Amino acid sequence: MPCDDDRVGAGDEQLFGLLEDLEAQAESAYDAERRVDLEDRSRAEYREVTLAARLVASVGHDLEVDVAGVGPVRGVLERTGDGWLLLRAPSQDWVVRTASLHRVVGASDRAVPEAAWSPLQRLGVASLLRRLADAGSRCVVHTRDGRRHEVVVTRVGADFLEALEGTGDSRRSVLLTLDGLAAVQSPEPEL
Repeated sequence: MPCDDDRVGAGDEQLFGLLEDLEAQAESAYDAERRVDLEDRSRAEYREVTLAARLVASVGHDLEVDVAGVGPVRGVLERTGDGWLLLRAPSQDWVVRTASLHRVVGASDRAVPEAAWSPLQRLGVASLLRRLADAGSRCVVHTRDGRRHEVVVTRVGADFLEALEGTGDSRRSVLLTLDGLAAVQSPEPEL
């Protein structure tokens, strides 16, 4: 005849087994709910990541970018700024307006938040173009509509650049809007 202790022990085991099963189910449901919550948060936070933040993290990377009016351009991302990036290729530099980018290949998986950017990364494209004007060297200005202008940048205003186009007696002064600018190609690295 079984003693009362055996019946209680078997009943306790069943009860503990049932409780463990319920606990495992609750933990599994909590993990699934938490996973969905984390995915939602991750998506919500990624919504705040900008192209500029990804480009800042990509300095030093070999990139290929598709530029409106130009096509694909390859080089090592040397610097970024407010609305532009500088790609260094073996025989030339490219200043590319980020508003003219269609595609970027080779960027870092990371992003650098704006609070961590250096003050130099807040400089606009006009600052970089002023350096070209100071150097007085020839460059090719590519506009978003696909036109090319072989020029010497002479001055840079608030929303335009002034340049000399042509050679010799046929030189003339032209104004090109910064909004219409897609890229500037400098034949020799100097930026």
